[in-house]
Amino acid sequence: MINSLTDISENYDVLYCDLWGCLHDGVQPFASAVTALQKFRNGGGYVMLMTNSPKPAGSVWAQLDEIGVPRNAYDDVTSSGDASQTAMLAGLAGMQVFHIGPERDLSFFNELPASSDINKIERVALEQAEGIVCTGLFDDGSQTPEDYRATLLYAKQKGLTLLCTNPDLQVDRGHQRIYCAGAIAALYTEMGGQSLYFGKPHPPIYELARNRIITARGADNDRILCVGDGIRTDILGGLGDGLDTLFITGGLAAGEFGDDPNNPNLDALNSFFDREKITPTYTITQLR
Repeated sequence: MINSLTDISENYDVLYCDLWGCLHDGVQPFASAVTALQKFRNGGGYVMLMTNSPKPAGSVWAQLDEIGVPRNAYDDVTSSGDASQTAMLAGLAGMQVFHIGPERDLSFFNELPASSDINKIERVALEQAEGIVCTGLFDDGSQTPEDYRATLLYAKQKGLTLLCTNPDLQVDRGHQRIYCAGAIAALYTEMGGQSLYFGKPHPPIYELARNRIITARGADNDRILCVGDGIRTDILGGLGDGLDTLFITGGLAAGEFGDDPNNPNLDALNSFFDREKITPTYTITQLR
């Protein structure tokens, strides 16, 4: 366990930094995390924000501006939405798709790469769909994945593929824990349907981030550090890509380690890693 990012920052040139639970809570940024990223960049480091948001990078930038994350805390953004758009445009869920998700996620369909054919994909009713694109729940403030069981049963009977644009199961928005697209995709898989993923921990988002970094400055694998609070997304994905990882214990899994997020029980922490069969390179209570 480390106390501060500066304890290890000289070992790395690039950070892959998660957003929800690490840099902000969906409502406001964490001041200590902002300062840590600014210090890393001031020391010559490059910060790639890597998020499982279904929004394309441009919309993520706008969202960060809206909640007050200063732009001098990061260099670029790679999102699950970016990687999933590529898959959608390749026709992996068909050309006519049914969208499960809130209206605020329509940028996934409307803000396509400049080289893409904007008329290629058509959003249709479920009965006419060749596949499903899931960006989240229609109302994540009140619904759970169980509210979609009937829809998913119908989709399974039709043999529809579900493209999941956000593999996260849950995130914390302020003090409320909400379900994400990954929870619906997991239920669909459990029911026997086919779900496709392109965000963390799956390779496409890391390939996309690496290509963007190579264009910007380049970095060797052993000089990249993945930071996140999702043991099965941020940490598993980083390890799968052969990268060092920094696990934020005070995020999604904070309740696993005792009552005080600032002083996690080390026995409970090690038991958690043993149970998950995933061990990060470093841990820290919060990004600072």
